[in-house]
Amino acid sequence: MITDEQREQLRGWFTGRLPDDLFEALVEVVVDREEITVIGRIPGPRLTEEVSAAEREGAVQGRIQEFRERTREDRVKVAREAEHKFRRKVSWGVECDGERALFTHVAAPVMTRLRQPERQVLDTLIAGGVARSRSDALAWCVRLVQRHTDDWLAELRESLEHVQRVRERGPDTEGVADSSAGGPEHG
Repeated sequence: MITDEQREQLRGWFTGRLPDDLFEALVEVVVDREEITVIGRIPGPRLTEEVSAAEREGAVQGRIQEFRERTREDRVKVAREAEHKFRRKVSWGVECDGERALFTHVAAPVMTRLRQPERQVLDTLIAGGVARSRSDALAWCVRLVQRHTDDWLAELRESLEHVQRVRERGPDTEGVADSSAGGPEHG
């Protein structure tokens, strides 16, 4: 878990390091233990107002694909520097005309032990065609919880950041190298 200050330093680094013409705006920089995801806004395609929804969707997808291919070299260069500096993989995404698309990103495995009633929930999702496997079903459950508990999770993250700040001011931290206080590359 990183602090708000570390998150701001990380965002600042990307703001300063990204080529000026890469994005219209840097929308979001999201970080966890394994990955940094950088999302920027790109201009939408020029379309007349009377185009169909299907044509608009195709044009936006085409613009996103064009951006991805055209900027690959620049993004790889920045990602390599960031991965070395912050010891996390860097993933990219864009917002274009109200659509968000993520490029290659980390899918980290998570191991867990589940009792039979919990496994039955996953198996029901598989039988109902919601998921292909227990792994997919578990990911679906996490996304559902995330969607319905954003406020609660934000409050929990804020509390954890407060606990980290209090720990950093504790009597045992003077003169001791604490890897969690070293900046965004730790955490």
